[in-house]
Amino acid sequence: MRGRLGAALVALSALLACASQACAQDAATLKKDMIGQWELSTTERSKTCVVTLKGDPAAQALKLEREPGCAAALPFTRDITAWSIKGLDIVRLQDASGQPVIDFTEVESGIFEGLRQGEGIYILQNLAAARSLAKSMDQMIGDWSMVRGSGRAVCGLTLTNNEATQDNFQVFLKPKCDPAISSFAPTQWRLERGELLLMSGSGEVWRFEADDNAQWRLVPDSADPLIMLRQ
Repeated sequence: MRGRLGAALVALSALLACASQACAQDAATLKKDMIGQWELSTTERSKTCVVTLKGDPAAQALKLEREPGCAAALPFTRDITAWSIKGLDIVRLQDASGQPVIDFTEVESGIFEGLRQGEGIYILQNLAAARSLAKSMDQMIGDWSMVRGSGRAVCGLTLTNNEATQDNFQVFLKPKCDPAISSFAPTQWRLERGELLLMSGSGEVWRFEADDNAQWRLVPDSADPLIMLRQ
């Protein structure tokens, strides 16, 4: 009996040791992946700040550098002096005393979200990816034509960079649209994970995917597809 109990305790200790080692490896991997330049921003990216996370030790944490305009864009960043990894998956931006200014957790690959009470959610993402997204959005702004697969134009619309709601921008239909599109009446748009989303005031959403011809096709596809073409 004692032999079996002893063996069980040894096995449990080994399991806990392995789990602890795995946790340490996960935290070490996250720390390594975070070293570099990141964009800290509001969710709609109207206010941004570039921070450089370094691997060099600082007091109670690791070194961090902020671009000069950070405090003006996001006032709370003036308190940030260092960064650290807490637990398995928390990226902490902290003040000189080691207290958290904001904690981030990964919500999708390379994109982290953090909440500041009374202010809202902020985004931390790789700087190169953030600038690529901004470039993609800039390329979408302007006049578009909706056509059917036959090439028949059924509507014109304008995508703007005017903020409508959080993360969404205004879209305007031009006169004389096909009844189905006039009935849908999109008022907002955004890019999301490679798709173009048009949203109506009632909450209905049409999703378009880019095809090989640099056009955007309504999904799911149909025998008479609806395609968006840049004017």
